[in-house]
Amino acid sequence: MSAKQGHAWLRPVVEYGPVVLFFISVKFFDLMTATAVLIVASVLAVGTSLIRTRQLAWAPLVTTIIVVIFGGLTLIFHDETFVKMKPTVVNGLFAVTLWSGLLFKKPMLQHVLGEGLRLDETGWRKLEFRFGCFFAAVAVANEAVWRTQTTDLWADFKLSVIGFTFLFMLTQLPMIRRHMLVEASAGEGAGG
Repeated sequence: MSAKQGHAWLRPVVEYGPVVLFFISVKFFDLMTATAVLIVASVLAVGTSLIRTRQLAWAPLVTTIIVVIFGGLTLIFHDETFVKMKPTVVNGLFAVTLWSGLLFKKPMLQHVLGEGLRLDETGWRKLEFRFGCFFAAVAVANEAVWRTQTTDLWADFKLSVIGFTFLFMLTQLPMIRRHMLVEASAGEGAGG
């Protein structure tokens, strides 16, 4: 087993672990406690990832920086608005980043997923555009939910975004299959 395979569990833990802990903390305590848990869990997750893999993935790093800023403002001013706006800012930033990459012909998603996914140029452009749309939709939905619903319902929505993300990725599989690059050496899998 390679080192990369040995750390396969780490990426979902880093990306979703803090959100799950935040959700549990909101349900058992309150939003301020959950915000403190989110900050600590996010920093620990990124730190653990750095120690284990010796590299920082840009998406969790950016998310953690925004968590620390918006979560810190929430705790300092005892105002839940900041932490509720954080998903809007993160998802909006991801959408703008992906669309900017398309506009300037510097695809960002390929750099993030490139090692695990080999697509032709058209496939990368489609996937990047669609992910940008998905992140923009999540940002808009977060704004609608936190401004019109209770904190408990907003926390439920925040956790449900994990499921929506997986469903979105599943809907992209047919397009991904159509644009996958075939390995150059066809006989490689027969002997090894």
